[in-house]
Amino acid sequence: MLHELHIQNYAVVEKLALEFHPGLNLLSGETGSGKSILVDALGLALGGRASPDVIRTGQDRATITAVFRTDCRGKRRALWSAWFEEYELAGADNDEIILRREVQSGGKSRLLVNDQPVTVAAVKSLARAIVEVHGQGEHAALFEREAQLDLLDEFAAVEALLHDVRELFQRRRELEREMDSLNQNEQDRLRTIDLLRFQTQELEHAKLEPGEDARLEDEKRILSNLEKIRTAAAAAYGELYEEEGSATSRIAAAARALEELRRYDAAFEPHAEPLAAIKATLEDLAFFLRDYLGKLEAKPHRLEEVEDRLALIDRLRRKYGKTIEEMLEYLNETMQRLATLEHADERRSDLEGDLGKLVQKYQNTAQTLSAKRREAARKLEKLVRQELAQLGMEKTRFEVHFAAAVAQDEGRRGGAMHHTVHGGARGIDEIEFLISPNPGEELRALEKIASGGELSRFMLALKTVVGGARMGDSDRRGAPTFIFDEVDAGIGGRVAESVGQRLKRLANGAQVLCVTHLPQIACFADHHYYVEKSERAGRTVTEVKYLASEKDRAAELARMLSGSKITDAVLKHASTMLKQAGSSTSA
Repeated sequence: MLHELHIQNYAVVEKLALEFHPGLNLLSGETGSGKSILVDALGLALGGRASPDVIRTGQDRATITAVFRTDCRGKRRALWSAWFEEYELAGADNDEIILRREVQSGGKSRLLVNDQPVTVAAVKSLARAIVEVHGQGEHAALFEREAQLDLLDEFAAVEALLHDVRELFQRRRELEREMDSLNQNEQDRLRTIDLLRFQTQELEHAKLEPGEDARLEDEKRILSNLEKIRTAAAAAYGELYEEEGSATSRIAAAARALEELRRYDAAFEPHAEPLAAIKATLEDLAFFLRDYLGKLEAKPHRLEEVEDRLALIDRLRRKYGKTIEEMLEYLNETMQRLATLEHADERRSDLEGDLGKLVQKYQNTAQTLSAKRREAARKLEKLVRQELAQLGMEKTRFEVHFAAAVAQDEGRRGGAMHHTVHGGARGIDEIEFLISPNPGEELRALEKIASGGELSRFMLALKTVVGGARMGDSDRRGAPTFIFDEVDAGIGGRVAESVGQRLKRLANGAQVLCVTHLPQIACFADHHYYVEKSERAGRTVTEVKYLASEKDRAAELARMLSGSKITDAVLKHASTMLKQAGSSTSA
């Protein structure tokens, strides 16, 4: 939900802070007061094209900040979190997203999400998950066939089936890739087998052991410095034990003197035991050095063996891995691959059977999904046409056109059995929304509709129907914020009232922002904002006032009904409209 919008030095807006709410948030005001400017500013924060022309005259930059909040834990929140993870940004667990756009007079601009720099493409990707804008050329998202299929699937409530189709498709692709590997040219297969056998034999013959290279390096260091080690060890042994005046003999003399002192003065008693411990430690070290010297032998052949072994490991390391552990892992993988190629015929036969069963299961599941989609499409067509009739487009035709997805030939090359598979990860259907707003005209794709007002009303009808289908769903709270600009173009009277009712219905479970000139729509607002342009210190500024009281709302409806001349009768009529709108929606 859009919680706050802050605009500074954008067009005729000097500084503006707005707080929005759940339900139907409506903006009204005189023509040219700046209502659409607010929507345009929000679009800039959502990744719209930036131009220095939007900066208020005399300022060096414009700043727009949009704060979105959510408390949902459903599909929409999952999309939110996935976006943060995809772009490696902090804040995936936050309940608030702050989008900030700065446009500088020099032409540069930057986008921040929770104070982290991001690209325009990244923000546009996020915007599709949290906002849907309808009006003045912002319908491109629903022009895409994928988005239309998303909407139909949402209406049909086929998420579980769609999940099964995706899993079967992915498993099928895995088997197909393995089959392709087995179906490579026979000469290539034999050459690969020879190479893998050589690599396997080379690694197996080496008989590598984890950590072996480190142990050999230690042994090489000792063998290469044998004389230095022997000299140092002998010197240490002599100084500690063997030579006249050695450390152990002098410690023994000191111990005897201390023993004599203990006979006369008890103060020396505590020092006898530590001195004995020192003597024992030195003797242990001396005996270790004696044994160590006894084991030291010149082994010229062993040094040569160690160096040859290390050279072999180094040569294998350059070919198969940086460590012995990596080389052993490579050996294991190579042996598995070799076994697969050597038993290709048996595996190919098994794969053909598995793939045939999987393709059939995929086709059956995808056909079930397609049948549910077609059934839902007929209902969607009927309900949308009914909604359009209430929106002044009673002659409009709407159809969901189905086409089979592109066929794919799967299976073994070279004369083996093939499986002709239609479809992909989303099933066997390709769909397109077709519409004809005027009698006698052929059905055409959405992007070929000329009237922005007609397209806005179609979007409203579509969203109302789909929104009604998912009412009561716990994830309904996760619906995006809907923004409608120019939805009232070319309508009035009863049709305008129907538009207001449908906006109100859509807002029952989602946040809706709507810009309107019509009181028949404005009377249904949960929160009403009056946009006003005025002059201050010789400069034009746009300001927004929140109409909190019924009196203020009635006065604004009266202005919308009769212009600047507001009579008691008009005010009474405006109050009646508010009461009737409240009673009709509560009913």
